[in-house]
Amino acid sequence: MATESFNPFRMAQAQFDAIAEQLGLDQATRDLLRNPDKEYHFNIPIRMDDGSYQVFRGFRVQHNDARGPNKGGIRFHPQETADTVRALAMWMTWKTSVVDIPLGGGKGGVICDPHNLSMREQEAICRGWIRQIAKSVGPLQDVPAPDVMTSGQHMLWMLDEYEKIMGAKYPGVITGKPVGTGGSLGRTEATGYGVVYTLREALKELDIDIENTKASFQGFGNVSQYAIELYHKYGGTAIAVSCWDNSQQKAFTFVNKSGIDLPALKAITNKYGEIDQDKAKELGYEILEADAWIEQDVDILVPGALENQINEDTVKRIKPSVKVIAEGANGPTTPEADAVLHDRGVWMIPDFLANAGGVTCSYFEQVQCNQNYFWSKDEVLSKLDRKMTDAYYAVSEMARKRNVYMRDAAYLISVARVAEACKLRGWV
Repeated sequence: MATESFNPFRMAQAQFDAIAEQLGLDQATRDLLRNPDKEYHFNIPIRMDDGSYQVFRGFRVQHNDARGPNKGGIRFHPQETADTVRALAMWMTWKTSVVDIPLGGGKGGVICDPHNLSMREQEAICRGWIRQIAKSVGPLQDVPAPDVMTSGQHMLWMLDEYEKIMGAKYPGVITGKPVGTGGSLGRTEATGYGVVYTLREALKELDIDIENTKASFQGFGNVSQYAIELYHKYGGTAIAVSCWDNSQQKAFTFVNKSGIDLPALKAITNKYGEIDQDKAKELGYEILEADAWIEQDVDILVPGALENQINEDTVKRIKPSVKVIAEGANGPTTPEADAVLHDRGVWMIPDFLANAGGVTCSYFEQVQCNQNYFWSKDEVLSKLDRKMTDAYYAVSEMARKRNVYMRDAAYLISVARVAEACKLRGWV
């Protein structure tokens, strides 16, 4: 999460400023897009299981809705900050734009630690969050979704509270819901699969056989688990994953040089993506320090959890063998590290392209809810593959055409689309 030395919102603004300069945007457009349209900060008072009361701090940031309703997840995290949410909301605007879906960018959060809360207490937070923001979200305004340490169950509680307040059914107000209660088949796999769809096309462009590659993954939550699943299906070999250990309050890396056994590793992992160390040792895994995932002798790195993982210090530990980085997380690479990777010729698949599978499938869920007709899983994943592949090649072609870094190419496309929508609406 954000620290005194790392401010994700300042990083997001710096990234935008550089692209605005390249696009020659006028000052009014820059002023409009470098800050959120609206922000909501509020208290959520909760009666705890022991009868005491506790007040949690909640946020919702709506960055820009020129291209459609705001869209973005809600994360529960003890180190959540307003600047983290602002940055994520801005990145969501660029993410929905780069994959060309008619949505804007938003993000939400609550400062809390689900590890230390009962399910009843978590439900109370979910319902309290919605009560504070109900008038400012909705299927035609702002559509939340799950994020770090939130799930389909949390979304369903929020949906239920919203419908109680509104007195009608609004299944399209929230995505990431369980299947059977308005959720879409394929949504669980979508973000991880989307990362690998773009990775697959990058390797084709680089003339690298995916079956001859090895990869290291940071994080072992939903994104990394499904990314590894599809990567294995395509013949790749994942040799390392890292994950947080809440009991020790630090992360560890699990390495098996011959390749990890995904089903066996998932079987000893809890719902927060934390791997049981003792059982992992019994399975033959070497357990290393938190950042060891980044220094593995592999072809591909997939940072798939939190921001600021590849920075000016850790980038020095990346081996020369690494040819591609696919950013499954939001904002995992700082501008200083980007400059190093660019100079080294590492092919970067930037976060708001690589991990856009989740929001794309959320859009599919919205469409299905609003028309009250649901597609098969194969149909959802087929549409997702096509969207991600088209978006990847649009960015890749821009990068080659203008001889720019892949991240810059993705920004050039997405920011230009949003700026044009603002101008057409007469906002600037």
